[in-house]
Amino acid sequence: MDVQGVNMMTKESPEALKQKLNLETSRINWHDLQVYYARGHVVKVVPELDLLDVAAELSADNKTQFERWLADNKVGDVAPDLARHWYDENTELWAVVIAPWVLVQDRTGHVLH
Repeated sequence: MDVQGVNMMTKESPEALKQKLNLETSRINWHDLQVYYARGHVVKVVPELDLLDVAAELSADNKTQFERWLADNKVGDVAPDLARHWYDENTELWAVVIAPWVLVQDRTGHVLH
């Protein structure tokens, strides 16, 4: 995964941006994300949302959409209990970097909230 990520406020078209984000999305084990989690830079995205859509909205700085997702608990911080579970299992997550954030999504079907 490219740790530089996608720059915020990109001038690319939404479709071009999603294509770029798709190329930068990868699977990563939770152990490899510990430094980002410790810094508070990991954002959990529920499996019901499209990770690329969320990344594109973050890149576009769409605060209105993010506030809705936050209010609905669709995106947000990784709770300590969930982080511990992911650590114990070294869960493989889908991730994409929108610097300084790392968006992660658990698609294993064993999601804790």
